[in-house]
Amino acid sequence: MELTAGSRWKSAVCDTEVVIVRPPEGDHALGCGGADMVPLDAEKSGAAPDAALSGGTQMGKRYAEEASGLEVLCTKAGAGTLTFDGVPIELKGAKPLPSSD
Repeated sequence: MELTAGSRWKSAVCDTEVVIVRPPEGDHALGCGGADMVPLDAEKSGAAPDAALSGGTQMGKRYAEEASGLEVLCTKAGAGTLTFDGVPIELKGAKPLPSSD
């Protein structure tokens, strides 16, 4: 699947929708809930998320896979866990602010 900056994707098995903020190099698989994500205008499969990958996503949060450089922004929350090449993607933490001594 061709992941490009600004492209919008949705889960085939839950309500999760994301925007690619930083795409990875090469061709990779972005998934959610155990199924590959589909372009925003495609039809959903109607299946339920895999129980092992149903940790959920949070709207407005960024998820990143550091090794590849992938970063996505969740625009609609859902029940599935985001995956990149089959490995769950972690919620990106905030940058620590410098001390104000």
